[in-house]
Amino acid sequence: MPTVGVIGGSGLYQIDGIKNVKEVAVKTPFGDPSDKFITGTLEDTSVVFLPRHGRGHRISPSEINYRANIYGMKKLGVEAIISVSACGSLKEEYKPMDFLVPDQFLDRTRGRISTFFTDGIVAHVAFADPISLEIAEIIYDSARKLRMHVHKGGTYVNMEGPQFSTKAESHLYRSWGMDVIGMTNMTEAKLAREAEISYATLAAVTDYDCWHPSHDSVTVEMIINYLHKNVANAKNILKLAIPQVGKLKKFSAADALKFAIITNRDLIPAKIKKDLKPIIGKYIQ
Repeated sequence: MPTVGVIGGSGLYQIDGIKNVKEVAVKTPFGDPSDKFITGTLEDTSVVFLPRHGRGHRISPSEINYRANIYGMKKLGVEAIISVSACGSLKEEYKPMDFLVPDQFLDRTRGRISTFFTDGIVAHVAFADPISLEIAEIIYDSARKLRMHVHKGGTYVNMEGPQFSTKAESHLYRSWGMDVIGMTNMTEAKLAREAEISYATLAAVTDYDCWHPSHDSVTVEMIINYLHKNVANAKNILKLAIPQVGKLKKFSAADALKFAIITNRDLIPAKIKKDLKPIIGKYIQ
Protein backbone atom coordinates (compact mmCIF):
# COMPACT_ATOMS: atom_id res chain seq x y z
CA MET A 1 0.00 0.00 0.00
CA PRO A 2 1.25 3.53 -0.74
CA THR A 3 2.59 5.84 1.93
CA VAL A 4 0.60 9.07 2.32
CA GLY A 5 2.30 12.30 3.28
CA VAL A 6 0.59 15.19 5.06
CA ILE A 7 2.03 18.69 5.21
CA GLY A 8 0.34 20.66 7.97
CA GLY A 9 -0.07 24.41 7.81
CA SER A 10 -0.79 27.02 10.46
CA GLY A 11 -1.97 25.37 13.66
CA LEU A 12 -1.78 21.77 12.41
CA TYR A 13 1.17 20.14 14.14
CA GLN A 14 -0.08 16.58 14.50
CA ILE A 15 -2.68 14.14 13.18
CA ASP A 16 -5.07 12.46 15.59
CA GLY A 17 -5.34 8.69 15.53
CA ILE A 18 -1.89 7.82 14.21
CA LYS A 19 -0.34 4.77 15.88
CA ASN A 20 3.26 3.51 16.05
CA VAL A 21 4.46 7.09 16.04
CA LYS A 22 8.15 7.80 15.46
CA GLU A 23 10.13 10.97 14.83
CA VAL A 24 12.54 10.72 11.92
CA ALA A 25 15.28 13.21 11.09
CA VAL A 26 16.05 13.22 7.36
CA LYS A 27 19.22 14.61 5.82
CA THR A 28 18.91 16.07 2.34
CA PRO A 29 21.33 17.61 -0.20
CA PHE A 30 19.29 20.80 0.13
CA GLY A 31 19.66 21.32 3.87
CA ASP A 32 17.30 20.74 6.77
CA PRO A 33 13.54 20.22 6.39
CA SER A 34 11.15 22.32 8.46
CA ASP A 35 11.19 19.79 11.31
CA LYS A 36 11.52 16.10 12.03
CA PHE A 37 9.08 13.92 10.11
CA ILE A 38 6.43 12.06 12.10
CA THR A 39 5.79 8.54 10.81
CA GLY A 40 3.11 6.08 11.82
CA THR A 41 0.01 4.26 10.66
CA LEU A 42 -3.63 5.27 10.39
CA GLU A 43 -5.76 2.14 10.06
CA ASP A 44 -3.59 0.16 7.58
CA THR A 45 -2.05 3.16 5.85
CA SER A 46 1.52 4.34 6.40
CA VAL A 47 1.58 8.08 7.07
CA VAL A 48 4.37 10.67 7.07
CA PHE A 49 3.56 14.06 8.60
CA LEU A 50 5.54 17.30 8.52
CA PRO A 51 4.62 20.67 10.07
CA ARG A 52 5.34 23.12 7.26
CA HIS A 53 6.41 26.00 9.51
CA GLY A 54 8.06 23.79 12.13
CA ARG A 55 6.50 23.03 15.48
CA GLY A 56 5.69 26.28 17.21
CA HIS A 57 5.38 28.05 13.83
CA ARG A 58 9.00 29.23 13.60
CA ILE A 59 9.52 29.47 9.83
CA SER A 60 8.13 32.20 7.56
CA PRO A 61 6.58 31.15 4.22
CA SER A 62 9.48 32.75 2.34
CA GLU A 63 12.06 30.90 4.47
CA ILE A 64 10.61 27.37 4.23
CA ASN A 65 13.08 24.91 2.72
CA TYR A 66 10.57 23.49 0.26
CA ARG A 67 13.11 21.33 -1.56
CA ALA A 68 14.26 19.67 1.66
CA ASN A 69 10.64 19.06 2.74
CA ILE A 70 9.58 17.36 -0.49
CA TYR A 71 12.89 15.51 -0.88
CA GLY A 72 12.43 14.16 2.65
CA MET A 73 8.94 12.95 1.79
CA LYS A 74 10.31 11.19 -1.29
CA LYS A 75 13.14 9.61 0.67
CA LEU A 76 10.58 8.22 3.14
CA GLY A 77 8.61 6.57 0.34
CA VAL A 78 5.70 8.99 0.08
CA GLU A 79 3.64 8.66 -3.12
CA ALA A 80 0.83 11.08 -2.32
CA ILE A 81 0.70 14.33 -0.34
CA ILE A 82 -2.30 16.03 1.22
CA SER A 83 -1.42 19.63 1.98
CA VAL A 84 -3.49 21.47 4.58
CA SER A 85 -3.24 25.23 4.28
CA ALA A 86 -4.96 28.24 5.85
CA CYS A 87 -6.04 30.80 3.26
CA GLY A 88 -8.01 33.95 2.64
CA SER A 89 -11.18 34.05 0.55
CA LEU A 90 -11.45 36.15 -2.60
CA LYS A 91 -15.13 35.42 -3.19
CA GLU A 92 -18.22 36.12 -1.10
CA GLU A 93 -19.43 32.51 -1.31
CA TYR A 94 -16.27 31.13 0.33
CA LYS A 95 -16.91 32.03 3.94
CA PRO A 96 -14.61 31.75 6.97
CA MET A 97 -14.75 28.15 8.27
CA ASP A 98 -15.38 26.81 4.73
CA PHE A 99 -12.96 24.52 2.92
CA LEU A 100 -11.96 24.60 -0.72
CA VAL A 101 -10.20 21.87 -2.70
CA PRO A 102 -8.54 23.80 -5.54
CA ASP A 103 -7.62 22.39 -8.93
CA GLN A 104 -5.38 25.25 -10.11
CA PHE A 105 -2.62 27.54 -8.84
CA LEU A 106 -1.29 30.95 -9.82
CA ASP A 107 2.27 31.79 -8.78
CA ARG A 108 2.94 35.29 -7.47
CA THR A 109 6.02 34.40 -5.43
CA ARG A 110 9.44 35.96 -5.97
CA GLY A 111 12.81 34.23 -5.82
CA ARG A 112 11.78 30.87 -4.38
CA ILE A 113 13.70 27.86 -5.67
CA SER A 114 10.97 25.64 -7.09
CA THR A 115 12.93 22.93 -8.91
CA PHE A 116 15.30 20.10 -8.07
CA PHE A 117 16.86 20.36 -11.51
CA THR A 118 19.78 22.79 -11.40
CA ASP A 119 23.59 22.71 -11.56
CA GLY A 120 23.97 20.54 -14.64
CA ILE A 121 20.61 18.81 -15.12
CA VAL A 122 17.43 20.12 -16.77
CA ALA A 123 13.93 18.66 -16.67
CA HIS A 124 10.58 20.03 -17.80
CA VAL A 125 7.58 18.31 -16.20
CA ALA A 126 4.02 18.76 -17.42
CA PHE A 127 2.15 20.99 -14.99
CA ALA A 128 -1.04 22.06 -16.77
CA ASP A 129 -3.03 20.26 -14.08
CA PRO A 130 -1.03 20.87 -10.88
CA ILE A 131 -3.44 19.05 -8.56
CA SER A 132 -3.76 15.27 -8.60
CA LEU A 133 -7.49 14.87 -9.04
CA GLU A 134 -7.66 11.33 -7.65
CA ILE A 135 -6.59 12.70 -4.24
CA ALA A 136 -8.65 15.89 -4.53
CA GLU A 137 -11.81 13.83 -5.12
CA ILE A 138 -11.19 11.84 -1.92
CA ILE A 139 -10.57 15.00 0.13
CA TYR A 140 -13.74 16.62 -1.20
CA ASP A 141 -15.87 13.50 -0.67
CA SER A 142 -14.52 13.08 2.87
CA ALA A 143 -15.45 16.65 3.77
CA ARG A 144 -18.92 16.16 2.30
CA LYS A 145 -19.47 12.97 4.30
CA LEU A 146 -18.63 14.91 7.45
CA ARG A 147 -21.12 17.62 6.41
CA MET A 148 -18.43 20.28 6.17
CA HIS A 149 -18.95 23.35 4.01
CA VAL A 150 -16.57 22.46 1.18
CA HIS A 151 -16.17 23.75 -2.37
CA LYS A 152 -14.78 21.75 -5.29
CA GLY A 153 -12.34 23.33 -7.73
CA GLY A 154 -10.99 26.84 -8.00
CA THR A 155 -7.68 28.68 -8.16
CA TYR A 156 -5.32 29.24 -5.24
CA VAL A 157 -3.14 32.30 -5.85
CA ASN A 158 0.18 31.98 -4.06
CA MET A 159 1.44 35.38 -2.89
CA GLU A 160 4.93 35.89 -1.45
CA GLY A 161 4.09 37.20 2.02
CA PRO A 162 4.67 37.26 4.88
CA GLN A 163 2.65 40.48 4.72
CA PHE A 164 -0.99 40.14 3.69
CA SER A 165 -2.34 41.75 0.50
CA THR A 166 -2.91 45.41 -0.14
CA LYS A 167 -6.44 46.28 -1.20
CA ALA A 168 -5.15 47.00 -4.71
CA GLU A 169 -3.67 43.49 -4.92
CA SER A 170 -6.77 41.89 -3.47
CA HIS A 171 -9.05 43.62 -5.99
CA LEU A 172 -6.67 42.68 -8.81
CA TYR A 173 -6.81 38.97 -7.90
CA ARG A 174 -10.59 39.15 -7.70
CA SER A 175 -10.72 40.75 -11.17
CA TRP A 176 -8.67 37.79 -12.44
CA GLY A 177 -11.24 35.35 -11.04
CA MET A 178 -9.03 33.91 -8.30
CA ASP A 179 -10.75 32.03 -5.48
CA VAL A 180 -8.47 31.84 -2.44
CA ILE A 181 -5.07 33.25 -1.51
CA GLY A 182 -2.23 31.70 0.48
CA MET A 183 1.55 31.77 0.82
CA THR A 184 2.88 28.22 0.47
CA ASN A 185 1.28 25.60 -1.76
CA MET A 186 2.49 26.49 -5.26
CA THR A 187 6.15 25.72 -4.59
CA GLU A 188 5.25 22.47 -2.85
CA ALA A 189 3.10 21.40 -5.78
CA LYS A 190 5.86 22.09 -8.32
CA LEU A 191 8.47 20.14 -6.39
CA ALA A 192 6.08 17.28 -5.64
CA ARG A 193 5.39 16.89 -9.36
CA GLU A 194 9.13 16.78 -10.09
CA ALA A 195 9.50 14.13 -7.38
CA GLU A 196 6.63 12.13 -8.93
CA ILE A 197 4.50 12.58 -5.82
CA SER A 198 0.81 13.22 -6.40
CA TYR A 199 -0.32 16.36 -4.57
CA ALA A 200 -3.60 17.95 -3.52
CA THR A 201 -4.62 20.79 -1.21
CA LEU A 202 -7.23 21.15 1.49
CA ALA A 203 -7.52 24.93 1.78
CA ALA A 204 -9.09 26.12 5.04
CA VAL A 205 -10.68 29.58 4.81
CA THR A 206 -9.94 31.67 7.90
CA ASP A 207 -10.97 35.13 6.65
CA TYR A 208 -12.02 37.24 3.72
CA ASP A 209 -9.01 38.95 2.19
CA CYS A 210 -8.90 42.73 2.65
CA TRP A 211 -11.23 43.38 -0.33
CA HIS A 212 -14.29 42.56 1.78
CA PRO A 213 -16.35 45.39 3.38
CA SER A 214 -16.21 43.57 6.73
CA HIS A 215 -12.39 43.50 6.76
CA ASP A 216 -11.90 46.43 9.12
CA SER A 217 -14.11 44.78 11.76
CA VAL A 218 -12.17 41.50 11.65
CA THR A 219 -9.71 41.08 14.50
CA VAL A 220 -6.68 38.85 14.77
CA GLU A 221 -8.45 37.11 17.65
CA MET A 222 -11.36 36.24 15.35
CA ILE A 223 -9.02 34.87 12.67
CA ILE A 224 -7.13 32.73 15.21
CA ASN A 225 -10.44 31.40 16.50
CA TYR A 226 -11.49 30.40 12.97
CA LEU A 227 -8.04 28.87 12.46
CA HIS A 228 -8.32 26.62 15.51
CA LYS A 229 -11.82 25.49 14.57
CA ASN A 230 -10.70 24.82 10.99
CA VAL A 231 -7.74 22.78 12.22
CA ALA A 232 -10.08 20.57 14.27
CA ASN A 233 -12.30 20.05 11.23
CA ALA A 234 -9.29 19.42 8.97
CA LYS A 235 -8.08 16.67 11.31
CA ASN A 236 -11.44 14.91 10.98
CA ILE A 237 -11.25 15.17 7.19
CA LEU A 238 -7.72 13.75 7.21
CA LYS A 239 -8.74 10.80 9.38
CA LEU A 240 -11.36 9.88 6.79
CA ALA A 241 -9.35 10.73 3.66
CA ILE A 242 -5.93 9.23 4.41
CA PRO A 243 -7.02 5.57 4.47
CA GLN A 244 -8.93 6.12 1.21
CA VAL A 245 -5.87 7.61 -0.48
CA GLY A 246 -3.90 4.65 0.86
CA LYS A 247 -6.17 2.29 -1.07
CA LEU A 248 -5.47 3.89 -4.45
CA LYS A 249 -3.65 1.67 -6.91
CA LYS A 250 -2.41 4.37 -9.27
CA PHE A 251 -1.28 7.98 -8.90
CA SER A 252 -1.30 10.54 -11.70
CA ALA A 253 2.17 11.94 -10.96
CA ALA A 254 3.88 8.54 -10.78
CA ASP A 255 5.58 8.88 -14.19
CA ALA A 256 5.95 12.66 -14.36
CA LEU A 257 9.70 12.44 -15.16
CA LYS A 258 9.46 9.70 -17.76
CA PHE A 259 10.08 12.06 -20.70
CA ALA A 260 10.99 15.21 -18.75
CA ILE A 261 14.76 14.93 -18.27
CA ILE A 262 16.35 16.70 -21.23
CA THR A 263 20.05 16.63 -20.35
CA ASN A 264 22.37 14.13 -22.02
CA ARG A 265 22.86 11.41 -19.42
CA ASP A 266 26.63 11.35 -19.97
CA LEU A 267 26.86 15.05 -19.10
CA ILE A 268 25.00 14.97 -15.79
CA PRO A 269 27.51 15.52 -12.96
CA ALA A 270 28.11 12.49 -10.73
CA LYS A 271 27.22 14.49 -7.63
CA ILE A 272 23.84 15.44 -9.09
CA LYS A 273 23.13 11.80 -9.95
CA LYS A 274 23.95 10.85 -6.37
CA ASP A 275 22.04 13.70 -4.74
CA LEU A 276 18.91 13.18 -6.83
CA LYS A 277 18.95 9.39 -6.78
CA PRO A 278 15.69 9.09 -4.80
CA ILE A 279 14.01 11.17 -7.51
CA ILE A 280 15.76 10.23 -10.78
CA GLY A 281 17.26 6.85 -9.90
CA LYS A 282 14.81 4.81 -11.93
CA TYR A 283 15.66 6.80 -15.05
CA ILE A 284 19.37 7.49 -14.65
CA GLN A 285 21.88 5.02 -13.24
